[in-house]
Amino acid sequence: MSSRRLFAGSRLRAIRTERRLKQSELAATLAISTSYLSQLENDDRPLTPALIERLSRAFPLDWRDIGAGDAETRLAALRDANADPLFAEPVDAAQLARFAEQQPMLAERFIALHEAYRRAGQRLAMVDEALSAETGSVARLPWEEVRDWFHLENNYVDSLDRAAETLADQLGGLSPETGAIEAYLRDALSVSLVYSGQAGLRSFDAEMGHLTIDPGQPSESRRFQLAHQLAALALKDEIAAVVENARLNSAASRQLLFVGLCNYAAGALLMPYRRFRAEAREVRHDIDRLAQIFGTSFEQTCHRLSTLQREEAKGVPFYFCRVDMAGNITKRHSATRLQFARFGGACPLWIVHEAVAIPDRILVQLAETPDGVRYVSMTKGLVKPSGSYQRAPRRYAVALGCEAEHASEFVYADGLDLTAAAAATRIGISCRICPRSDCDQRAFPPSDRPISVDPDQRGVVPYRVS
Repeated sequence: MSSRRLFAGSRLRAIRTERRLKQSELAATLAISTSYLSQLENDDRPLTPALIERLSRAFPLDWRDIGAGDAETRLAALRDANADPLFAEPVDAAQLARFAEQQPMLAERFIALHEAYRRAGQRLAMVDEALSAETGSVARLPWEEVRDWFHLENNYVDSLDRAAETLADQLGGLSPETGAIEAYLRDALSVSLVYSGQAGLRSFDAEMGHLTIDPGQPSESRRFQLAHQLAALALKDEIAAVVENARLNSAASRQLLFVGLCNYAAGALLMPYRRFRAEAREVRHDIDRLAQIFGTSFEQTCHRLSTLQREEAKGVPFYFCRVDMAGNITKRHSATRLQFARFGGACPLWIVHEAVAIPDRILVQLAETPDGVRYVSMTKGLVKPSGSYQRAPRRYAVALGCEAEHASEFVYADGLDLTAAAAATRIGISCRICPRSDCDQRAFPPSDRPISVDPDQRGVVPYRVS
């Protein structure tokens, strides 16, 4: 395969302009001289593999947007696989570039093998959860099967996301207004609508074409319920095709997946992919500002950010979860290397547990997992009103985070010391599988390591992890 030199002067200037950087500042970031950067920006010199690597690390979103050829796409995938903590000594950038160019078939098989390894680990965790369940049965419950389906799809459903985006374009505006959704339901789908609190949050009579929405919900929730029903009717063929291809084991699982896909499409309708991604980058993923721009709730906005995985225009890889007052993880997804505990409770050192008890306050944490990867996490306690004194409001917290290498794109990382050894909280996934032997917050010993007990010695816990 012949070598293709990459000239990207206009893109380098665009990055510098967007970030309001001087030539000297960008040159310092890339560890090159200002004169060398000037030559690159004028296309007098091509980018080297080492510079491509630095640009990918310093500006992951901007650099990903460049229309890369096969070699560059292969090299980017190799870099991601090579960064896995599985490899104690990663290959340097120049060697990776030569590998991608000179051995393309072998490189692609290495990438595929690493992806298979990653997915095998995820599936093994699912089997482990089933085997360890109190029932002793390997059969997953319907909600577990649907949750795992979304996880293995990387929380992105391309056909449905694009269909929802097209429908949003028809409704007009940056984000479809409540009136536009109501009009489409009425005029295009012959749905009559009434706001009443007598039939739950949302009730649809398919035979009569009658939709009832509880007016006691916050305005963002009412609008989301309207969008859900619109998606269920206008995109029913697209949703049905996804459900059919999912090959789930039970009718209940398929019905739950249908509901989950309607919710997914509702989020994609209210926060259309291209517009939402562009605004998110503009405000550096400031959740409150995005929620104001699109008229969505804090939770809806966080959840949508975790779905921006369209192949040619990916967003920051985020993890997202929702935790209730008892510490149960009721929603979870991760496009990062962080994987949530599948049962047994999350790490008590994770700041999301503190946020549940402190509503309407954003807390930020720099955390480090046992594999050495650091994450910036934003979490906020929320109270969802019930609309009635007779029903207690729902209290929970949501968390959104990314790996520290994307900190420059995440406004909540501002002011954090990302490199100091003592700056990060040393968290685990859960006590059951955490390898840390010196944690004062351990609730019980790890299931895969022996412990020793000395009756004459007592630390924070009455045993030592071997």
